[in-house]
Amino acid sequence: MAQQTTPAVSDTTVTRDSRLIVDEPGLRGLVSGALRRLRGGELGPVPVVLGLFVIAAVFWSLNDKFLSPQNLSNLTVQIVAIGLMSSGVIMVLLLGEIDLSVGSVAGVCGVVMTILAVRHGWNEIAAMAAAVVVGALIGALHGTVFAKIGVPAFVVTLAGLIGWQGAQLYLLGADGTINVPYDGAIGYLTQTYFVPAVGWGIGITAVVLYAGLTLYGERRRAAAGLPAKSATEIAVRTVLLAVPVLGGVWVLNAYKGVPLAFLIFLGVVVVFDLILRKTRYGRMVFAVGGNAEAARRAGINVDLIRISVFALASMLSGLGGIMFVSRSFAVNQSTGGGDALMMAIAAAVIGGTSLFGGRGSAYSALLGGLVLGAITSGLFLLQMDSSVRFMITAVVLLIAVILDAVSRRSRRTHARGG
Repeated sequence: MAQQTTPAVSDTTVTRDSRLIVDEPGLRGLVSGALRRLRGGELGPVPVVLGLFVIAAVFWSLNDKFLSPQNLSNLTVQIVAIGLMSSGVIMVLLLGEIDLSVGSVAGVCGVVMTILAVRHGWNEIAAMAAAVVVGALIGALHGTVFAKIGVPAFVVTLAGLIGWQGAQLYLLGADGTINVPYDGAIGYLTQTYFVPAVGWGIGITAVVLYAGLTLYGERRRAAAGLPAKSATEIAVRTVLLAVPVLGGVWVLNAYKGVPLAFLIFLGVVVVFDLILRKTRYGRMVFAVGGNAEAARRAGINVDLIRISVFALASMLSGLGGIMFVSRSFAVNQSTGGGDALMMAIAAAVIGGTSLFGGRGSAYSALLGGLVLGAITSGLFLLQMDSSVRFMITAVVLLIAVILDAVSRRSRRTHARGG
């Protein structure tokens, strides 16, 4: 009689490595996880947010108009051009490099757009698109010289700073200024405000989309057997997002409404944040910035990543140049010049992007831009000289770099890398 065998049952239970740090579910785990990351040197946006509160409190105590809807609305429009340029700087800083040409690129792209629209009669939207393409091509040229020939990015972009500024002056000619129509698409970019109902609709839609997409993503992680955020944590994060978003809409609606220019800036920040956090390309950017040789050995085309990042940075600078022209209704020799380059770099660093590469966020441009915009606006209300603004900005920038260095050292102490 044949012996009956029992089929083997495979054990599909996944045992989690006990060495992995997993937060407890619920609000308690969210708080404990945040405290653990702070102790480990992962400060995130905490110093910047606290700094914003301090700056707002100080200037409001000195002039109660600082927190008025009109002043805050003007502030959101003022930071757009520098913020867009800073978004490009962040991409380059993530590689551990620097781009000194963003101001000159913004200026020459603004000139290209204005010449096409005013002197050659192009449709203004087509002229804006052409300026963005010119910016991308300039960045691709910088990136190619850096990645393929091996010239340091500092030198390449320093040459770009000088060369594109010269091109800007050449294109402007003897007049030095070209005006744009007040009632055209270019001018409307920074002069358009949405009615309150539209502003509320945009804000509520953004919060609902965030909650829905986050919940969907965490359910997929749970179904795959991966650690996932609890419903409580998702709810807390949604509330933390809803407070500034809906509060901001309420304040802006108290004046003229939500500015189109600020929405464009926010849209760029959100898109680039999703690219950096959720796509393979974003992970490759962080990998190259963390250790280029290791990334190369892992099969990443390091040269292509570098060229594309410089192209994106200059493209965003071109957008910044368009906003400069829109706000002043003209392009001239100072467009993209002055302190624009330094403010764009300062905003990225103050917002939390590391100068050492491999660590940062697209939201650094927004946070850093708000800090610099708040300082500028507050000092303007107090009728202080621009020299004071430069000195205060220098101190804030130095504090941000010190915090970055201390955070980096703390991360090494806790064996979490640079």
